[in-house]
Amino acid sequence: MSNAATSSPLKALSDEGVSIWLDDLSRTRIESGNLAELIEKSHVVGVTTNPSIFQAAIGAGVGYEDQLADLAVRKVTVDEAVRMMTTADVRAAADILRPVYDATNGRDGRVSIEVDPRLAHDTEATVAEAEQLAWLVDRPNVMIKIPATLAGLPAITEVIGLGISVNVTLIFSLDRYKAVMDAYLAGLEKAHERGLDLSVIHSVASFFVSRVDAEIDKRLDALGTDDAKAVRGKAALANARLAYEAYEQVFASERATKLEAAGANKQRPLWASTGVKDKAYKDTLYVDELAAPGTVNTMPEGTLNATADHGDIHGDAVSGTYETSREELAAVEKLGISYDEVVQKLEDEAVQKFEIAWNDLLATVADRLKGGEAK
Repeated sequence: MSNAATSSPLKALSDEGVSIWLDDLSRTRIESGNLAELIEKSHVVGVTTNPSIFQAAIGAGVGYEDQLADLAVRKVTVDEAVRMMTTADVRAAADILRPVYDATNGRDGRVSIEVDPRLAHDTEATVAEAEQLAWLVDRPNVMIKIPATLAGLPAITEVIGLGISVNVTLIFSLDRYKAVMDAYLAGLEKAHERGLDLSVIHSVASFFVSRVDAEIDKRLDALGTDDAKAVRGKAALANARLAYEAYEQVFASERATKLEAAGANKQRPLWASTGVKDKAYKDTLYVDELAAPGTVNTMPEGTLNATADHGDIHGDAVSGTYETSREELAAVEKLGISYDEVVQKLEDEAVQKFEIAWNDLLATVADRLKGGEAK
């Protein structure tokens, strides 16, 4: 590796204790060697997927033609076809990342796949789907993504209790994040009671960042006052930093340390939705300003490249910011913008967006199975 590569902002981020994961996957990325190259040269140590990512990849059609043709001949259902294609991609990516998984004792080298988003409000179906996906991918470094809806919380406990590693997704609020950590610890307690090896169970909690600014800034702009302008672009970082404070507190608790003594791993905070949506902000804002030990930052490729080019990693950007962060969120509330309303709206929209993307994917695959590229 060149000196330029070893002294890059991506290396600085890794050295700070941040695991860099890629928020994207496609068959082309796998088969072209691009994923392997990102692991080798860009410090990527994991991959996250979601329904929108698969909708974009499979919707484009490239790389899936042969498998679609085979599935069409077998007359499989649309749901089965989608499951076969997505799990094949995740399995292949997991194999590419296996050396990282082995080198980090399972901490990294992870590939996440989400349960069917239509099940977000059904606990039992989510648990059954998580078990099925873990069985289908059949790789120790897979993580099953479960949304942090109210119905998702008991599902997280049950799936962790079965010894399956989980990426909890779509977390927007501090209260819900605390409930997610509680669900994880309850799952570990179940796994321990069942005599399972806690050391092989891993979890991350995906706390969404940019969407918080997008929604709150829109409301601040509507107010248009000087006070509103002064807090623009501060809410998302403040929210995430206070999540990190909650993480530090929960995993220093007697309950968590007792489990750790039995071999358990901490559930790491993962910064998701880190692509900057407002052109007024630096495009690496949610990477530079959320660098902190024991975190994961999953980035779309554009953000990864921007960080490599001009990221400004200046040490731990989170510890010691908690009082200021509380003041910044309080300033938003003082202007009449309800934090609780914003985070609930974001969760509802996010679940709906993934469901729409999934339905679009099913429609695309149904069309291909009938004819077109599947002939």
